[in-house]
Amino acid sequence: MRDRDVREAVRAYLYDAHKADRETLIVEEMGVWSGTVRIDIAVINGELSGFELKSDRDKLDRLPLQAKVYSKVFDRVTLVVGARHVRKALPLIPEWWSVLIANDRLGHISLSLERESNLNSEQDAILVAELLCKEEAIALLAEHELDRGWRAKRIRLLHQRLAENLPFDILKSSVRKALKTRVGWLRQHRPNELDVAIYPEADPVF
Repeated sequence: MRDRDVREAVRAYLYDAHKADRETLIVEEMGVWSGTVRIDIAVINGELSGFELKSDRDKLDRLPLQAKVYSKVFDRVTLVVGARHVRKALPLIPEWWSVLIANDRLGHISLSLERESNLNSEQDAILVAELLCKEEAIALLAEHELDRGWRAKRIRLLHQRLAENLPFDILKSSVRKALKTRVGWLRQHRPNELDVAIYPEADPVF
């Protein structure tokens, strides 16, 4: 079972689940924690959902850190894991995460639901705000008349101001809206800036 085979199976699974919803955006390799950690696939609609992929060939060394970070950002998270790693992986993730098992059947990867997801109650407002690039953060501050004297501040301070001054539901909704309208520059790579949040391997599905 190869990594790309699992990814293709998850792409097909998500396409089938969301093909009727033109408001859903699916993005690969989305960065969180100022782009220092990337989740394999993110689904952006009325919620922000993450999918982390671990094939039978992958190691689970990074999963505890990934679980900690993703649990501060996403409304829901799904671990897609090869059958070989299921027993080792489950203790490393929160109980509210969904789990899909990837099985290799004669070269065809099938996904079976091991555990349903629950809504996350552990999100961190600052890490959610950090999904915004600097221009988006300033625009959101301006929308709520919080930008005066702040436009030249460092990006980390802008994220903190948003997190401290906006109701969390409004912040989350605004972040999702910004991510969904960022399609025009998703492929640009700006490695010297901390305000880059998304680096996809492939174009969004929708």
